[in-house]
Amino acid sequence: MPTRIETLQQLLEVSPADCFLRYGLAQEHIKADQAIEAIAQFDKILEINPDYQAAYYHAGKTFEKLGRADDARSIYQRGLETAARTGDAHAGSELQAALTELG
Repeated sequence: MPTRIETLQQLLEVSPADCFLRYGLAQEHIKADQAIEAIAQFDKILEINPDYQAAYYHAGKTFEKLGRADDARSIYQRGLETAARTGDAHAGSELQAALTELG
């Protein structure tokens, strides 16, 4: 029986631009302690759809886990700019809180 990661990878072979599948794959990589692979999926999501707000927050948190505070800060800032541009106040407040907490 294939793992969740394998199943999501197979589904992405059919629908490579599906950001929801990529987000799920990134989350599975995080659960499997594969942060670098998760970051690669968040990057691909933001390449496909720069307005996919959740990717900014979770990429930032993943960078924090890796001890890469500057990268986390940068992705949170990009997310804040996107939230302002798209009028997503909820995402903006979460990203601002994460940025403030990071220092």
